[in-house]
Amino acid sequence: MDQVSTDKLMNDLRTVVADAEALLRATAGQAGEKVTEVRARAEESLRAARASMERASADMAARAQAGAHAADEYVHDNPWASVGIAAGVGFLIGYMLGRR
Repeated sequence: MDQVSTDKLMNDLRTVVADAEALLRATAGQAGEKVTEVRARAEESLRAARASMERASADMAARAQAGAHAADEYVHDNPWASVGIAAGVGFLIGYMLGRR
């Protein structure tokens, strides 16, 4: 996820928290138009944050799928190198576990 998307998501979440706090303060002793206005703002902020999170989730899923596809292509194009890498990683893990 790029920095712009992360910053946008964090700003949306901060807005949700701020609006939720305002809602709590407004409903502490009052009812009526002000409460309705703050609730509407909080609901809109929550909708925007959810949409941002869904987009971020979809973006991360697409990137993970692209990474898996690239790894699959590499293994198919370079099977012996992949076997060597896997053996080396397995050796290192076994060595590290054996030292405990």
